[in-house]
Amino acid sequence: MARHPHAASATDVDAIESGDAGIAVSMGRIGRIMARPELKRWRLVMLAALVLTLLAKVFAVYAPVFFGDAINRMTGPDAAAAAVVLLIAWWTGARILSANLPYLRDALFAPVSQEAQRLIAVEAYGHAQNLSLSFHQTRRTGALNRVIDRGVAALDYLIRFLAFNIGPTIIELALAAFVLSTRYSWLSAVVAVVTVVLYAVFTALLTNWRVEQRRKLNLADTELRALAVDSLTNFETVKAFAAETRETERYDYAMRVYNKNMVEVSRSLALLNAGQDIIMALGLTGVAVITAFATFSGQVQAGDMAAVVLIMSNLYRPLSILGFAFREIKQGAVDLEKLYGLMNMKAEVQDAPDAKALEVKGGEVRFDGVSFTHDARVVGIEDVSFTVPAGTKLAVVGPSGSGKSTLLKLLFRFYDTKRGRVLVDGQDVRDLRQESLREAIGLVPQDVVLFNASMKENLLYGRPQASDAELRDAAARAQLLEFIDKLPKGWETRVGERGVKLSGGERQRVGIARAILKNPAILVLDEATSALDSATEQEVQQALDEAAKGRTTLMVAHRLSTVAGADEIIVLSEGKIVERGTHRELLDRAGLYADLWSRQSRAHEDAAVAERVA
Repeated sequence: MARHPHAASATDVDAIESGDAGIAVSMGRIGRIMARPELKRWRLVMLAALVLTLLAKVFAVYAPVFFGDAINRMTGPDAAAAAVVLLIAWWTGARILSANLPYLRDALFAPVSQEAQRLIAVEAYGHAQNLSLSFHQTRRTGALNRVIDRGVAALDYLIRFLAFNIGPTIIELALAAFVLSTRYSWLSAVVAVVTVVLYAVFTALLTNWRVEQRRKLNLADTELRALAVDSLTNFETVKAFAAETRETERYDYAMRVYNKNMVEVSRSLALLNAGQDIIMALGLTGVAVITAFATFSGQVQAGDMAAVVLIMSNLYRPLSILGFAFREIKQGAVDLEKLYGLMNMKAEVQDAPDAKALEVKGGEVRFDGVSFTHDARVVGIEDVSFTVPAGTKLAVVGPSGSGKSTLLKLLFRFYDTKRGRVLVDGQDVRDLRQESLREAIGLVPQDVVLFNASMKENLLYGRPQASDAELRDAAARAQLLEFIDKLPKGWETRVGERGVKLSGGERQRVGIARAILKNPAILVLDEATSALDSATEQEVQQALDEAAKGRTTLMVAHRLSTVAGADEIIVLSEGKIVERGTHRELLDRAGLYADLWSRQSRAHEDAAVAERVA
């Protein structure tokens, strides 16, 4: 099928959906999950659930025997009302137990199932959180969520069907064949077994065919959900480009692809169900005919005919579920495969086995002959060396794409250097635990992204254990306290998705307050004012100066006016340091920095003149 020009492309997360899932592999994974120490306290409950399941199957097989014997006592020469009543009572009790013991089992097993799902969901979520920056830069949130959600749901399906349906149904078949051959006719037992085998083979063949259809449906479903989440999350961009119609068309195309695959899946399901019903009907007819002839020849009584038919009917009831169970197990194996595909992904940046915690001694930062290029860039940085002494401020400037932000990512160890070293207080960041390194660094990015939570919760993200007094002090130093106090709900005001209820300057001040509250040894400012107007920039710059007091500060800036007071300025061009010095020294050299300064100054003057004329 030709690809629609607006269709979203597959991502690394979608690629997790490829591969071949095996039921045996899934059973092994489930066994490992159920054997985890966290589930040890539920072992007796698991055993009780299994026992209840087996007892239900025993009663399901023997209930028809009691009913057949009751009919025989009613019609035979030794008819006795008391015996008939007793047999009917046994039949009723066996039916009640066979029907209700599974409900008791489900009630017992529910907390076990939920605990197993929680363990695997938390593990998958935590693993995804710990994957490297490159993974999260290419992932689609909706697709990733679907992989986790479907995998966790598949775990529950597989546990229930494998433990409480497949195995017990096989036991019920063996028990039914034993009863049929010993009590009635061995030929009836043969027909029952052959019917079940034919049913299972037919179901397996068609289900295997349908698995590929379900794979395509899952891909279409993932694409549809991810596209919807992506579009709705970026609604401001959609509206800014008047792209509502385009986004609706993309959604319509994705829905058409999904519907086409759903139709194929539905039709194949109808074929599967029809074939299963035909096999079951023929098997039941075969056993009934054999028993009828045995009745005419005097080998069995009329009541035995009823018993045999009921045994077969009871056996086909779980067989119909077995067909559904087999389909769900195959699909569950696919979904669990995708989940484990995610969990088997390795982070590109990992802590060394002997990694140590960072020992902060002041916050000195040093780049020693660092070279690095990542996939998204043709030119990275090459042989970059500089030192930021503790408590000083260094600025990195240069044209777009010169490698400024790459330096910051290497400091955070989002990537590992190709050559050279990045050191904090003389310690190579590759020898440190990433968590301890990043705890020592505070970041104020160009676009501060906030959670859809209260103002207080967003500030506490910097240091969750901070007191209210520390919160107010950080907000005051970031020139945010007065704004918060004037809000109708104050600190409990929700900021909206990604902070959309706040202006750019307000979001920046929240980011600054969060960094101040974290109280890091190293402060990183990544184009922290470049998206603000001049008036707001001046206010935010004051807050940034307050946040930088007493800290090692590394700042990347596009607006050179914000770096004039830095202790040293490094000028990058095509990944290399081409100039370095103070603001005055660089202007006197009349090089690249002076040229950038001149251009920005003229642009600022032209804007001021235009504003006065207007």
